[in-house]
Amino acid sequence: MSCFKQGLSPGWDGMMGVGRRDFLLGSGLAMAAGSALARQAASAPTPAPKTPPASSPGPSALPEYAKPAPPTSYPKPAPATAYPKPGASLPPVDWTAVKAQFQTAPDEVNMSAMLITTHPLPVRRAIDQFRRELDWRPVTYLEDNNRRLQSYSRAAAGRYLGVAGDQVALTDSTTLGAALVYGGLKLGYGDEIVTTNQDYYVTHESLRRAALRNGSVVRRIDLFDSIETVSEAQIVARLMAAVTPRTRAFALTWVHSSTGLKLPLPAISAALAQVNAARQDPERIILAVDGVHGFGAQDATLASLGCDIFMAGCHKWLFGPRGTGVIAANAVGWSRMRPSVPSYVDSAAWSAWINNAPLLENNDGPLMSPGGFKAFEHLWAIPTAVEFHEKIGKAQVAARTTELAEQLKAGLSLMPHVRLVTPRDPRLSAGIVSFDVQGLSTDSAVAALRRRRIIASAAPYAIQHVRLTPSIMNSPAEVDLALAEVRNLAGA
Repeated sequence: MSCFKQGLSPGWDGMMGVGRRDFLLGSGLAMAAGSALARQAASAPTPAPKTPPASSPGPSALPEYAKPAPPTSYPKPAPATAYPKPGASLPPVDWTAVKAQFQTAPDEVNMSAMLITTHPLPVRRAIDQFRRELDWRPVTYLEDNNRRLQSYSRAAAGRYLGVAGDQVALTDSTTLGAALVYGGLKLGYGDEIVTTNQDYYVTHESLRRAALRNGSVVRRIDLFDSIETVSEAQIVARLMAAVTPRTRAFALTWVHSSTGLKLPLPAISAALAQVNAARQDPERIILAVDGVHGFGAQDATLASLGCDIFMAGCHKWLFGPRGTGVIAANAVGWSRMRPSVPSYVDSAAWSAWINNAPLLENNDGPLMSPGGFKAFEHLWAIPTAVEFHEKIGKAQVAARTTELAEQLKAGLSLMPHVRLVTPRDPRLSAGIVSFDVQGLSTDSAVAALRRRRIIASAAPYAIQHVRLTPSIMNSPAEVDLALAEVRNLAGA
């Protein structure tokens, strides 16, 4: 039997709630602000009641609402021991059963999961359960469970990336993660950050705005002259050639959303280690990575990549709750950042505020997690997305993604009217497949494919390419359909 069919979520346990005082400290209820509003409301004149128009319909009877399950059903992720260890053999995966977990439009082939996910069934169910609980008793459910459920989400993301839960911060997207990281780096005037001309708007703008505040210098280089001849050695050599005595960080992207190029991060990290061997903190160079297009599509951990800081949204290849993301870092990475947004789940931060104590010098995931009231039902459902991958197998998900991408690249490479942009070598590519169609602009080609019910996308860069990004929600037959429609664009 497929390991996937053996169940998508391990057993659920009951869990203890968090006390009211902890919630007030951990969720940041603005009691003082509430009192001020109350005083303001009391002093304001009472407006005369308005008479509704005669045509206004009266209130309809509320539908009966099924009471959510009792507390014993509250989801608690299974321990790491419940899942196969990395490298362990797993039964064959029933990919038809996996595909069935995604409720997508049957008249389309969605080849753009890299943009925003369709929630698989287990994630939909988890979000719905939490939403019902919050609708039923929002204040007490939040008070009793927010810290605990956020800690589960950090632990699950940490397990996926091979780090402890307190080394993970929860955000709402890669964009927010990049802004928090690059805006929070401890850099002085003249310190340099190396990035590339091939990186995305989010990286460039986060760095540029940070430089305006701290006086750091952003150095942008070309990773290659031609994507057709790019190599691991060339990438590493160009990055190392950009290092100066003032370099303090590399700001890179694991998988480029323009060309689909996957950077050889382990090789870059190894080269950096040689440079850092002759340096002392804080002059050592850290490696910060936008990892969103590998997160959930590649079988890797923070340590295997060699990153110090890793930012990603959960709502792309991980198929996690929309509007969620993570920052993961090792001890060096955390020590080189300061939080920018107050945390609601770090008790020490609240205590420092209450006691008018100095800002905390340490940093970690809970402290770096931005506070505020948000779509908690999505934030709390992150463990279910991680478990979805773990039950299939991280290695199996990565292999399937590579298999479908290779099928697509092989087909495109045979079409005379198509220029394949993404490297064929799986060591330099992941799930994003980019290409150009002769005689058509990128937008025209994307529009033509969408008219043919193939959901492609355009890379939003100065130089655009058409993108198709097959994932585990697709099948080889759907890849063939996409290839057939690209083939039909010849002479269009």
